[in-house]
Amino acid sequence: MRRDGYSLMEALVALFILAIATVGLTRATQAHVDGVRGLEQRVVAQWVAENRLVELNLEGPAQTPDVSVVRMMDRDWDVRVARKATDDPDLVAVDVAVSPAGGREAVRLSGFVDRGAAA
Repeated sequence: MRRDGYSLMEALVALFILAIATVGLTRATQAHVDGVRGLEQRVVAQWVAENRLVELNLEGPAQTPDVSVVRMMDRDWDVRVARKATDDPDLVAVDVAVSPAGGREAVRLSGFVDRGAAA
């Protein structure tokens, strides 16, 4: 006797395998989306830090606040600036740390600022 088609058990096994594969694919997709979201956050935080370093160079290190909140890409970013003296009296070493508002630090950018800027 010849039978055509699949038995119920074969169909259930095939559906079970597809369900397992779908779960794995969903987890991989979610991990990729989380990675892209983290990359976007770090890129925007880098832009905020670079902008603050430019502001420091244009306005002078004494004119900008040590701690501030910046709005970029519809998000608030906490910006902290740490200043250190250098061997050159005309230069100030600065560290700009940026984090999402209330979050942990995403980017730290170091640079030098002319002490006499905007004077």
